[in-house]
Amino acid sequence: MENRIKVVLVDKKRTNKWLSEQLGCAPTTVSKWCTNACQPPMETFVKIAELLEVDINELLRIEKG
Repeated sequence: MENRIKVVLVDKKRTNKWLSEQLGCAPTTVSKWCTNACQPPMETFVKIAELLEVDINELLRIEKG
């Protein structure tokens, strides 16, 4: 699974730093999510979707096949 956090942040004109401040986590953590080095827990995906005012499906890209 890959996430689209970076793409949605750009679309919403938000930064990794802004997201890390909203979530109370380290900017390096958000950076790892944005490069798909690791994935946030599902409850964090839900919070990110709420903060960015998008459907959670916009943050997820599930490879089929």
